[in-house]
Amino acid sequence: MLNIRVGGVPEHFNLPWHLALENGLFKSENINVEWKTFKGGTGAMCEALRKDEVDICIILTEGIVRDIINGNPSKIVSNYIETPLIWGVHTSSLNDLEYYSEIFDKKYAISRKGSGSHLMPMVDAMIKSKTIDESNLVEIKNLDGALESLEKLETDVFYWEKYTAKPYVDSGALKSLGEFITPWPCFVIAASDNVLGKSSSEIGDLVSIIQFAAAQFVKLPNAIQLLSKRYEQKEEDIENWFHSTEWSSSSTVSEKMLENVIHFLKKASLIEESHTFEYKNIVKEIKKDK
Repeated sequence: MLNIRVGGVPEHFNLPWHLALENGLFKSENINVEWKTFKGGTGAMCEALRKDEVDICIILTEGIVRDIINGNPSKIVSNYIETPLIWGVHTSSLNDLEYYSEIFDKKYAISRKGSGSHLMPMVDAMIKSKTIDESNLVEIKNLDGALESLEKLETDVFYWEKYTAKPYVDSGALKSLGEFITPWPCFVIAASDNVLGKSSSEIGDLVSIIQFAAAQFVKLPNAIQLLSKRYEQKEEDIENWFHSTEWSSSSTVSEKMLENVIHFLKKASLIEESHTFEYKNIVKEIKKDK
């Protein structure tokens, strides 16, 4: 049996993985999946891929594209979520900040460099013809670290997936200033070159299994209630999220989509302007037998 270490964030997007594990779908195809939760998000997963602490990650598109360009020995093997991510833009309820337009010269809580909470504010600022000084970025590790930092007024602004952060808005711990929608599909599946070199066809099988699991999940009559219970969120919020989210049924990674990501990363000075895009350096097309 092939052992595969899979990493992902503790968010509702990844429930199909947990259901597939609980229902023995991977083991039925002779694959033993060891799930690793990364509260630190994409930046932490990029680091884990580099250190060979994980084989596969379900990871933000812009984060892994940037890190592969910067030397991460990994490749994107499939789309995972076809729809964009809705980033909530937050501050502490104790902060005097009131308007989205006022945030760009403030202190930003980011989980770590290379994470979505780092990259998305930079892209957002660029689109709005603003800039964010790197000295205003404060690493706080994860959502818990952000809540503490914002409450102490050590930082002022925090970008996090809207619905994951919403319970803290509802409780009054956070104040919502607005939203930013990622200009591309939000999550992809990435694998290390090491595991691809040894088990490429099996990775293809694994991708087929999770695509099947996701397709079955969205048909469940109690999918929204299941998500609400597991992730401790209001059914009305989960319903809105569920009906604005699409899991991928195809492994095809659009070349134009990647060009769009790289364009914005260059404009936001997050990768070198001189970088020359080559699809094969970022994506590994894998054979699926299932």
